[in-house]
Formats: sequence, structure tokens, C-alpha cells
Amino acid sequence: MPLEWRDTQEGVDWDELTALYRAAPLGDKKATELKVVFTASMFKCFVYDAGQLIGAGRVLADGVDTAYLCDVAVHPSHQGTGLGKALVARLVELSRHHKKIILYAVPGKEAFYRKLGFRRMTTAMAIFSNPAQALDRGYIRED
Repeated sequence: MPLEWRDTQEGVDWDELTALYRAAPLGDKKATELKVVFTASMFKCFVYDAGQLIGAGRVLADGVDTAYLCDVAVHPSHQGTGLGKALVARLVELSRHHKKIILYAVPGKEAFYRKLGFRRMTTAMAIFSNPAQALDRGYIRED
């Protein structure tokens, strides 16, 4: 059975998405919060295999200048199959008319995104609600 791709959040089971993010692993994200962030995103993509949610991602975008690709999750049962690459490619294609597409990656996944055309920025900076945790997980550096 072929995978089913959806570019709308209609019919999404937010608890199932929470379980996917936990399994991926992208952390413990609450269903209510995921609904808010996906609703606020210009582009979103969900991938199903035999009715089960196995992949998801979204893009926050302003429609002209900047698109921010984030929260790409692939279930462990489908990691290494090319699904992550296809998911990122679809989100990039949806965002193609923006002047720049920015990506925030999990530490250690940079090589994967580099193969897809992303390059390291030298000026990116962030403020985290929990800076100690962000430092511990490798998202920021002390400098």
C-alpha cells in the first residue's frame, strides 16, 4: 500500500502526533501545543502508512522573505527509508518562493540536512526558555 501524504491538518489525531514526536524522538510535545503550532504554520505535511501517522513536519513562513522549516519527525520504523528526505524535500518545495529557508536541526543531524542543500549559518542566535537544557542538549554554546 502506498504512503498517503496530506498537506492539511484536517483529521489529524493530535495525540497520535504527540506519540510520533516522542518516538522520533523530538521530545514530549503536548497535543494541544502541537495543534497550535501546526495551525500557525503556513505549510504542513503529514505522512500515513496504512492509516498510521509515520511522518510530519511544518514550515512557519511569512509568504515572501523567510520560511522556517521545523519539527520534522519520522517514526523509527520508517527512519532510514528515505521518508525524512522526501518529507524535507516536500516542505522545501512548498516554501520555494521564499528568499530564504531556515532550518533548526537536532544536534547531530546537520550532515543529513547538508545533503539536502542546507548550509550552516554563521549569525544564527537564539533565546531559549530553558537555556541550561539547551546548552546540555547541544543547541547553544557558551561563548
